[in-house]
Amino acid sequence: MKFCEEAAFFLHVMILFLDDVLMNILKMLAYLFPILFIIYGVLAQPANPPPQKWQTLSGYPPLVIARGGFSGIFPESSQYAYQFAVSPSSLKNVVLFCDLQLTKDSIGICKADLRLDNSTNIASIFPKRGNTYKVNGQPIRGWFSIDFTAEELFNNVTLVQNIYSRPSIFDGVMPISTIDDVQGLKPPQLWLNVQYSTFYKEHKLDALNFIKLASQDIQFNFISSPEIDFLKNVDVSSMKTKPKLIFRFLDAGSVEPASNKTYGDLLEDLVNIKTFASGILVQKEYIWPVDHNGYLAPSTGLVTHAHRVGLEVYASGFANDAPGSYSNNFDPVDEYLQFIDNSKFSVDGVVTDFPSTASEAIACFAHNKNKALSGEGQPLVITHNGASGIYPGSTDIAYKQAVDDGADIIDCSVQMSKDAILFCLDSADLSGSTTAMPKFMSKSTTIPEIQNNTGIFTFDLTWIEIQSLKPNLVSPYSSLGLVRNPVAKNMGKILTLSEFLSFAKNSSVPGVLINIKNAPYLASKKGLSIVDAVSTALANASYDKDKTKRVLIQSDDSSVLSAFKKKNTFYEYVLLIPEQVGDAPKPTIDEIKQFANAINVIRSSLMAYDGAFISHYTDVTTEMHKSNISVYVSVLKNEFTTIAYDFFSDPIVEIATFVGGIGVDGLITEYPATARAYLNLNAKLSYTILPAEAGGLAGLAAPEALPPAQSPAPPLRPVDVVDPPLPDVANLTNPAQAQTPGSEPKESGQLSNTAFNTHLCILIMMLSFFCLRHQ
Repeated sequence: MKFCEEAAFFLHVMILFLDDVLMNILKMLAYLFPILFIIYGVLAQPANPPPQKWQTLSGYPPLVIARGGFSGIFPESSQYAYQFAVSPSSLKNVVLFCDLQLTKDSIGICKADLRLDNSTNIASIFPKRGNTYKVNGQPIRGWFSIDFTAEELFNNVTLVQNIYSRPSIFDGVMPISTIDDVQGLKPPQLWLNVQYSTFYKEHKLDALNFIKLASQDIQFNFISSPEIDFLKNVDVSSMKTKPKLIFRFLDAGSVEPASNKTYGDLLEDLVNIKTFASGILVQKEYIWPVDHNGYLAPSTGLVTHAHRVGLEVYASGFANDAPGSYSNNFDPVDEYLQFIDNSKFSVDGVVTDFPSTASEAIACFAHNKNKALSGEGQPLVITHNGASGIYPGSTDIAYKQAVDDGADIIDCSVQMSKDAILFCLDSADLSGSTTAMPKFMSKSTTIPEIQNNTGIFTFDLTWIEIQSLKPNLVSPYSSLGLVRNPVAKNMGKILTLSEFLSFAKNSSVPGVLINIKNAPYLASKKGLSIVDAVSTALANASYDKDKTKRVLIQSDDSSVLSAFKKKNTFYEYVLLIPEQVGDAPKPTIDEIKQFANAINVIRSSLMAYDGAFISHYTDVTTEMHKSNISVYVSVLKNEFTTIAYDFFSDPIVEIATFVGGIGVDGLITEYPATARAYLNLNAKLSYTILPAEAGGLAGLAAPEALPPAQSPAPPLRPVDVVDPPLPDVANLTNPAQAQTPGSEPKESGQLSNTAFNTHLCILIMMLSFFCLRHQ
């Protein structure tokens, strides 16, 4: 009994203790609850702000799908092509695209064209084994995989580049890839395209059976085909991964075999396609047509319609070296942005030969509308005759476009007319950049001091005669089919220097570059002092005192820069070095410092080429920077033919190399929008556009396949940069020279001195005749 009483007492004490503890805990929670709520709220937030939602069907960024790997550089579907496509140059989730072909013994290989002779050396290895087959009802002659065993192909046949504008140094060294080879690279995602299922079935080979067996070991993420029956019979349920089935549209006029309808007709019934496919693969022209003039037509609305019925849309046909429209000005990133960042829709993926460019478009440039000018520490964007890749150079519209595109410095190469009017034009020879031919063909001549070939020169025509001409948009690679903006071929107005300076002063552009050539010739042979005339024009426009605008004076003649420097130390002086140099020794740099703050060098002075590959980068920039001399590189163009293979036919990668790899201080370009877009990228992006490694691509080729090494460029010597003093201005009797050098032309209605004297003589003669009659 006593034990029970003690137990009851102990239990009562414990209850009182626990009750007190519980009350204290509740009081603590009352104080801690707001703090815990705040902590929970903080922890509930993502570490980084949510990414901007895309207009893809899923809301995630579009996929980069590498057709045959990095086939823009390496032979399509080769080992190098696939390896390079999954390197850091592409997004991490890149999709490797394999076009399935079947061998005689049912081994799956990756090859885009049904005819192997287009991209291998098979015709020379087996010259007698070509054949003719009907494919989609049309007879085709070639060498086909169905006529060869896998062993025959792998042991004898090698791959070659089938597009002649692409590198050939990797030809003949890599075998055909199997699908197992591609899977061995452990790609993030794999896309199998079955283009010719019916053809193989006609020859006792079964693509469906191949996929069923292969899918036991290979993870297919996408399976596409232009054949409806094939897709309907793919058994996705039996596969480890459940690939998306994609219906591929061929040309709108081609006929799909099962439905007997054209692909254009099938496009009108996307609801039905959704019953057997989760997406469609179309040529890019299905989405953004190109009109008969070569410009983008309005988008078709296909993407919006397909998304509305739940179909993803993948666009094909992207390649940096196959420009699709004049509207993109040879900028491949701009073309991608049309499809992924146009404010109305985004495709769900792009099939491309250059996955690095598609990656940078998606990861860097989409949703990036920053147009700020260069900040401190950034290279200047300097134009070459304004935005001369889009409009005729040195015209009002070329300069306006350059300002709109974010140029820091717009340039005027000053020329002089016969009557001493200063105006902007790239060359003293009018025959290329204007319509002077054939109107003034009789005035063509050869002046060895200026150029070797015959020309029609500005100083042989009056300003009124020059004004009668139209500017001409120069397409330097038109012979290769790369024509610039043809609708603007003769648009715009040539500006006088005074008009140019006024435009720049009233614009947002921070400065101007005045380029002066041929000063000794003009002084000694034409009696024209271009230095005095330009100096007067700058003073008249208040540039000599206004420090809100930078003024860069450029010349290839040190005596011009020295003469200007004596007049104004406020200006910045740029020595133009148009010849290729390989080094810049200190004695030469010491000479340059006497009259220039910067140099303007051609691209090959900063990077040495072996053929179309970069062999090494020179030390010119480093040596100049040691002496505090800025380095500007010229002239950058978007056309892929000007860009080394190491840059993947991508002007952005070239710019990234000059800026991030070499460290130049200015980019002189005919496409300022491209340079500005790169310089305005967010520095904290997860994807980095890497500078090209010199010799990186060529190092993968066999030594005997490389082009002959070029002789090293000579060093820049003091004698190369120091010119004789300017000659005195010749005192020539020139009746046409009625203007003061640097002054504006007279209004057309103003009576000139010559005309006034003529009228006075006539009046005196009439009075004399009148007096004689009345004597």
